[in-house]
Amino acid sequence: MQRSAETPVRAVWTDYGGVLEVPSTKVTVANFCAKTGITSAQLLASMEKVAGSYGVDMLAPLDTPLITQEEWSQQVEAVLLAEEGVKADLSDFPARWFEGRSANQPWVDHLRQLKSRGTFVGLMSNMVPAWDEHWRRIINPAGLFEDIVMSFEVGSRKPDTDIFRVAEKRAGFLPEECVLIDDMEKNCEGARKAGWHAIHFTEPAQAIAELDALLAVGPPE
Repeated sequence: MQRSAETPVRAVWTDYGGVLEVPSTKVTVANFCAKTGITSAQLLASMEKVAGSYGVDMLAPLDTPLITQEEWSQQVEAVLLAEEGVKADLSDFPARWFEGRSANQPWVDHLRQLKSRGTFVGLMSNMVPAWDEHWRRIINPAGLFEDIVMSFEVGSRKPDTDIFRVAEKRAGFLPEECVLIDDMEKNCEGARKAGWHAIHFTEPAQAIAELDALLAVGPPE
């Protein structure tokens, strides 16, 4: 992806899970399941079953939100028992989910460098209300983000176009002036559909190289 000669990219929007913090979501699921006594396949299948009852994607019942964290946990527990024959305790899910997670420091440091150079840096995440206090303990948003767009606050989630329109309006940028960095390709596709640039995040060095090329930013002096 190359920078447009007519409309330069001015706003960098980063995802949270699997981008701003580590380990990856896949590893986090595996760690959570190991502590809970279920397999990743069992948990994900049960989450899909609950989401399907609402006609939405896997985490949409929580991060839009349609139901509370407690209601969701109870419904997933019920599916695990009925479909998998597993009795699981998903109480206090947020604290257990975030246990052992930490900031992806190289990426955080680079965002701070970009912001110090005058680049707009924002956070856009499909976030669950009950998780809000937990991610803030890992990543202090003060002084890092100029705006934070959370799905549970705006009632729309990636990859839906509406959440990108909200971000543009609040920050005052055109679609072609924005780039999303996300670890999920479907969210990147949603950004491109909305007229944004997008970088599929796999690890910090890769994302930093692609972003700096897009922004035409040189190394720090």
